[in-house]
Amino acid sequence: MEVVNAIGRRKAAIARVFVSEGTGKITINKRELDNYFPSTILQYVVNQPLNKLGVAEKYDIKINLNGGGYKGQAEAARLGIARALVKINPEDKAALRAEGFMTRDPRVVERKKPGQPKARKRFQFSKR
Repeated sequence: MEVVNAIGRRKAAIARVFVSEGTGKITINKRELDNYFPSTILQYVVNQPLNKLGVAEKYDIKINLNGGGYKGQAEAARLGIARALVKINPEDKAALRAEGFMTRDPRVVERKKPGQPKARKRFQFSKR
């Protein structure tokens, strides 16, 4: 099997995912998964699609992550892994979609408007 690639995005984070046959090693920006994400919750988020399909020990995954915070990066990696697994085996798509791993979360930061301190906040109104 050749290398299968996919892109996952969340908020400002972008994950480029490369999946190849192997032993279940996940490398993010040339670091181990548990080194890059010390939090077990974020490690669990990244592994969710693999655990759902029961193929955690079947593929080696290399991820290039940039932008965003650690939560957004973990969810971007999850989406990228899910998309790559569907490219490998299209029958898995229904199972991953049922868990919500195939949906790109569209929520992003609202832009700041001119003449206001933030996106929705207004300067204090003075009657006189």
